[in-house]
Amino acid sequence: MLLCGSFLGQSTVHAQESTDLGVTPPSFTEINDAMRSGVERGLASLAQSQAEDGSFGGDRYGKHVAITALACLAFMADGNLPGRGLYSENVTKGMEFILQNVQETGLVSANSPHGPMYGHGFATLFLGEIYGMTGDQRVRESLIKATRLIVDNQNHEGGWRYQPVPVEADVSVTICQIMALRSARNAGIHVPKATIDRAILYVRQCQNPADGGFRYMLNTVGSAFPRSAAGVASLYYAGIYQDDALQKGLDYLLRQRPRGNVSSTPHYYYGHYYAVQAMFLAGGHFWKDWYPSIRDELLAKQSQKGTWNSSYGTDYGTSMSLLVLQIPNRLLPIFQR
Repeated sequence: MLLCGSFLGQSTVHAQESTDLGVTPPSFTEINDAMRSGVERGLASLAQSQAEDGSFGGDRYGKHVAITALACLAFMADGNLPGRGLYSENVTKGMEFILQNVQETGLVSANSPHGPMYGHGFATLFLGEIYGMTGDQRVRESLIKATRLIVDNQNHEGGWRYQPVPVEADVSVTICQIMALRSARNAGIHVPKATIDRAILYVRQCQNPADGGFRYMLNTVGSAFPRSAAGVASLYYAGIYQDDALQKGLDYLLRQRPRGNVSSTPHYYYGHYYAVQAMFLAGGHFWKDWYPSIRDELLAKQSQKGTWNSSYGTDYGTSMSLLVLQIPNRLLPIFQR
């Protein structure tokens, strides 16, 4: 198994398109006027939905650390940070909300009816990104605690599940933790190599050899687009860049390339959030074929108010869509190769 130094050491190089060790510039227009306009409208609408305490998610989940983290990351992907940018205050308020919900155990949780480890993973990712970009020592202390909780609650299979106890595991929750660990490690926080090795093994075992997709858990069957996107992305973020499992997973995803469908399939935004990252990291024709399709599809789905509707609420759908659209900005450390 190939472990690349980008997980074991801090990444500082902006992402480029590549199919191997050579690097070539993208041969298509990533950022066009329609994308800029859609992002501007989306960010403006998202900013208006932030609660007074800095949280997001009130239209569906109330005070929710995962949706708050995703919303703040969407602002940061546009270049906004505490003290910098049009939406600097939104990022600052969101950061304060998340810091206030870091428990003594390291768990980051506020209102998490579906299991706190989802929220914890996204919140830890946010802490890793904002610490890496600002060096805020308060964030560092919380990031260390949150990272330690992830490491300590990896189960015997190598993955994670809804609750902060090392019992079960599924691909969906596991990718949240792998991305969080990647971000923390990039920011200089210690992550044991053994934790990553076990996570890689778990994700590999979840792949279906018949079609290259990924099953939800080791004891389940059947591939699906959202969890397969998560599976491929998790291998990249764990430091695997050239591998048969990756190629089969990417081929599976390409068979479900966006085709301008304005209706949403189950877990639509979740799936495309991870799929676009996988294609970005794959580079070359994967990125060239994928990004314009999902960019145009998302812009067609944007409401007149600038939001994206989701069964999980407009804050969630809007945050996820903005993150997908803004990957070409290459401003978040996690979105840099």
